[in-house]
Order: sequence, then structure tokens, then C-alpha cells
Amino acid sequence: MASLAFSSGSVAATNKFRSSIPAKNGLISCRVNFKENGRLGAQTLISEQETVPDFLTSNHFEKTPIRKDENRLRIFSGTANPLLSEEIACYMGLDLGKIDIKRFADGEIYVQLRESVRGCDVYLVQPTCPPANENLMELLIMIDACRRASAKTITAVIPYFGYARADRKTQGRESIAAKLVANLITEAGADRVLACDLHSGQSMGYFDIPVDHVHGQPVILDYLASKTIYSDDLVVVSPDVGGVARARAFAKKLSDAPLAIVDKRRHGHNVAEVMNLIGDVKGKVAVMVDDMIDTAGTISKGAALLHHEGAREVYACSTHAVFSVREELFSATDCPIGSKPTWREHLACA
Repeated sequence: MASLAFSSGSVAATNKFRSSIPAKNGLISCRVNFKENGRLGAQTLISEQETVPDFLTSNHFEKTPIRKDENRLRIFSGTANPLLSEEIACYMGLDLGKIDIKRFADGEIYVQLRESVRGCDVYLVQPTCPPANENLMELLIMIDACRRASAKTITAVIPYFGYARADRKTQGRESIAAKLVANLITEAGADRVLACDLHSGQSMGYFDIPVDHVHGQPVILDYLASKTIYSDDLVVVSPDVGGVARARAFAKKLSDAPLAIVDKRRHGHNVAEVMNLIGDVKGKVAVMVDDMIDTAGTISKGAALLHHEGAREVYACSTHAVFSVREELFSATDCPIGSKPTWREHLACA
């Protein structure tokens, strides 16, 4: 055993101690310097007979400075909506992470992160807008790539959560695709999900991980506030019975405006037929509120019914402007895509 001798006087005076370690060819002395905070500093080995090997020189004991990245937050964008990802990163004062997303000739998706995410909090911005299946699969592969790159946490930012309409069984032998997609995202390795205006709040319960559910109401309310509409002339309209709770919550934000409901009979998927209107809209400014507009069948027929019932103006407000059939629609910036629609304006938040 090597003997270690301390000299209390030398430590107090020079803040050092010295140990003697017997060696084959002589005696090796090890001087260890103390820093002001009491931690050990660099070691210096001195051989009294100069028989120390080269690999035991003092340079090998000096600590190389470790460069630590102060910002451990990373934002990566999929191919579904890169403009939205850029706006989010710009608002956060960050640059988008470098990522390669390619597609093989047979349609397979390839994802590679071009920078380290080890120990980082990663946010993946990828809505499942059309094509829904392709964008969903891309999100799953992005999550898997981050998990295998040792990311600390992975948050899937899904402004538009696809398959949210398949949240329950309305007929026999139907699938609940919303639960299936939630399981896929969880099993892929996501630690958290951030979604905007889900089709139904119960979809949050399908996830076994935390879900942050944000709403687009403030944006729509600010838009309506910019219009010269008197509160007494306003009526909030739910385009179907399933959206009554959403429309009621929206009406409370508009000075507790009255509520009207469109009774809709659906004969098939993406096929709607309006039957009648519950409520009074004559001479009023009707504001239809929905979470999404897909083919705009519900909104267009609802607007026609409201005009027929005597509504002075009709506003259609929706968070998710899917626009699967781009005919007679307005975009989020009110730029005409086709001819002007029968309703006055359409507002899309995401």
C-alpha cells in the first residue's frame, strides 16, 4: 500500500499537499493543488529519477473544458406545415433544428436529425392535415428518431389532430381510430402532446401521457371585436348538435349572446343535409362556430339556411381550415381561392 503523508503547515501556507508513491525505478511524487472553492485542481507528477512514462505527463491530467449548450430546447418541423414551424421558432427566438426528411420511390419516409438532441427538450411541430396518413407516419418516425437520439423529453405539437372525429362508435363494428392514433404516438416515444381545439374533449383521455389542449377562441374573439358589430345584434350559431357546448362557451365570451342551433341530418361521411333551425336569427348577425371545416358542406348549407331565416350577415369561424374541396372558399388571409362564398367571411386560426 502506498503511504500518503500530509503536512498541515504546508497546506495552510501553500494550499497543496504531497504524497509519495513507491515505483519500480524510483519514487513518484504527486502534488495536488487546491482551488479556492476546495475542489482538487490539476495534478502534477514528478519523478525524482525522471522515469515517468510519457502518458503520465501533467498534460494528460488536465481537464479539457466542456462546452455546454445553455439552451437545451430544440424545435423541429415536419413537412406538413413548415411555415407554422418557422413562425413558432421566430416567436421563441430560436432557429429550427436541422433535420433531413426524404421519401423513397415506394413512398417510405426517411428521417435523420442533423444535430445532437441528447438531453434536450424536443418539440416536433407536425399537424396531421391532408395527406393525413403520410403526415401521421412522418410524425411517428420523427418521434422515434428523437427517442433513439437520447432526447430528454419529446413533445408532439399537433395543431390539427387527425382522426379526432372517430372518437366513438356510432354504429356496430366501427373502429375508434382516435384511440388507435393516440396509442401509436405514445408507443413511438412521445412524452407529451400539445393539440389545438380537438374535435371532442374526450380525445384527451385516449392518451396515456399528458395532453395540453389549447383553444383558438382568443384569436376569433379579437377578430370579431375589430368588426363594428353591436352585441345586441349578435347571435352565435352551432352548425350541429354536437357543437352546442363549444358554441355556448363562445357565446358567453361575447357578452352572453343568444344561441341558435342548426339541426343537421347526415346521410354519410362528408355529406350533410340541413333540416331546420332552432332559435331566432332574423335581422341578426349570425356567427357560426365550429372546430374544423373539411368539405364545407355543413357551413355552406348552414349559411344558406341562416340567410333564408332572415340573418343580416353570416360569419363562419373555424380553427382548422382543412378545405379538402377547395371550391368557393376563402383562405386564412381572406384571399379568394375560388369564387366568393355565400357567407361573408371565413376565419381560420390554424
